[in-house]
Amino acid sequence: MNNPNGHTETPPSGSNTIRKGKPRWLKKSMPKGGDYQRVTRLLSEAGLHTVCQEAACPNMFECFSKNTATFMILGSNCTRNCRFCNVTSNAPTPVDPDEPQRVAETVLKLKLTYVVVTSVTRDDLPDGGASHFARTIQAIKKAGPRIRVEVLIPDFQGDLKALETVAKAKPEVINHNIETVKDLYARVRPQAQYQRALDLIQNVTKRFPGLQTKSGIMVGLGETIEELEATFQDLYDHGCNILTVGQYLQPTRTHLSVEKFYSPQEFEQLDRMAREIGFKQVASGPFVRSSYKARELFETPETNICRDKL
Repeated sequence: MNNPNGHTETPPSGSNTIRKGKPRWLKKSMPKGGDYQRVTRLLSEAGLHTVCQEAACPNMFECFSKNTATFMILGSNCTRNCRFCNVTSNAPTPVDPDEPQRVAETVLKLKLTYVVVTSVTRDDLPDGGASHFARTIQAIKKAGPRIRVEVLIPDFQGDLKALETVAKAKPEVINHNIETVKDLYARVRPQAQYQRALDLIQNVTKRFPGLQTKSGIMVGLGETIEELEATFQDLYDHGCNILTVGQYLQPTRTHLSVEKFYSPQEFEQLDRMAREIGFKQVASGPFVRSSYKARELFETPETNICRDKL
């Protein structure tokens, strides 16, 4: 049922159900064996977390089987409780000073040339974990000077000094996901701010023009096409270089329900919309996530990484 502003109404609290009958394009095989088992073993032996596992990413089996993963630093407990995210919201664990080096060593064992590092949100830390991000970037680049690093960072509560700490470590890409449209923030991301996310992108662009900026958005939460277009435009106007668009999938019954499953054709339309606004690096498809095929997207500007390429 739609309300007057065009959004789909959310079921009352406690009544969320997992939407049945996913369309055929959301069915994905889950390969096992080979590199999948090797990646799982290496991560376990190093005592490392991945967002692939913690967020129940639908691409985990594919990515692990292809010898890649997105590292998640600063523990597995998040200080925020976004209603779409499967990462555990709980009391944070102490920062592990040896983690950056273990990440770097595992990167070498996996023979990665492009690494994505993210984290839980750590509002409990004075710098939000920015210095730990910087140490991780530096450890990776010391281990392999030619390795390129993309970081998917929290908003650091708008702390410019924290953002500069990460940027000065010289990753190739700084990613911060907008996640949803402005009018859905209170429901989807109650502890975040839409404008603060845009300001982060803009501050990287202005202060560190040599770095690429990236952001991602989920669809299927009740947003309108007009709101998506406005969000794409806001990101572009604030200096975002790379955009990812993917389907929201409800992790558990306690999370927000899926209001709509977008078809592959609709994702292609969103891809065209973003390019008409000015984006040249876009990944738009049902299974696209912010770090999925990150290297390909970074290296192939103006290439359409859409549903037929996934």
